Amino acid sequence: MASIDLDKMLAKIKSSQWALADIDWDAPGAEKITAEQWPKLKAFMADLMWIEHVGARGFAAMAKKAPNDTLKQIYTYFHAEEQRHANAEMALMKRWGMLDGDQIPKPNKNLRLVIEWLDRYSDDMPLEVLGSVIPMLEIALDGALCTFLLETVDDPVCHQAFARINEDESRHLGVGFHVLEMQGHGETYIKVLKAIGTLMDPRLILGIASYVPLLNRMRDNIIDMGLGEERLYAAMKKFERIGGRTADGRRNPWYQIISRHGRLVVNRDHRLYHAPVDAMVRLTNRIPDRMMPSRVPTWVKGITYKPVV
Repeated sequence: MASIDLDKMLAKIKSSQWALADIDWDAPGAEKITAEQWPKLKAFMADLMWIEHVGARGFAAMAKKAPNDTLKQIYTYFHAEEQRHANAEMALMKRWGMLDGDQIPKPNKNLRLVIEWLDRYSDDMPLEVLGSVIPMLEIALDGALCTFLLETVDDPVCHQAFARINEDESRHLGVGFHVLEMQGHGETYIKVLKAIGTLMDPRLILGIASYVPLLNRMRDNIIDMGLGEERLYAAMKKFERIGGRTADGRRNPWYQIISRHGRLVVNRDHRLYHAPVDAMVRLTNRIPDRMMPSRVPTWVKGITYKPVV
């Protein structure tokens, strides 16, 4: 198994912490956002900010399932880092005139459903599930979304913030793929039987029903921003390549499930998959606000654009 030293990784994480106050949010460059970019960038950044919080909530659940104290501490740091990323992205939105006062961007309906599921059920999910989904989302975020953002936005403060964010994400990926391979160690048939049992859990079925249309919505929003489909395809291929670089990784049933699903998400020609999922997105759009989850997660109180230390 291609492994990493988790104790050394934890020390590196501790020594690499940063704060919003380390960045001068009033520095010149905000005017480089064009009028043409502004509306789509606003929607893109709002979605990105909430996806960071989805990742944070996932890491919080994973910390509770960690098989040792070192990994638990790592996931706890990752939880805080994802929240910091979200706050940095809000600070950029504030800088670009996309937020008024202490306004918090409103998540789209698919994100609201995923957030509700995470708050209710993620703590009860086995580590294998979130430990496989999170690296795929991280690699898409790091390998496609953030790279694309830096290629299209000229604001130097944006580049400064995402240089720090990307350094964090690289460590998240390193640990994520290490755990993915670690979970593939052992008898394959036992892991397959366990995965089948988990897939039959009604709580996970609800999670899949909220997660799948969210990916389609996000995919189309990203394409609308101008990101070429080949970039998303390359990100999915990277997940397959790194996750499957060892026999242990390939033996992990969740790696096989997530990698195959990733291929379906980026392949718009696969109508058998996308037709029903797109219908789910349209159905979600028609849900009246009064029927959407009204309970506000407690961690929303930690959302701020303010550059606190």
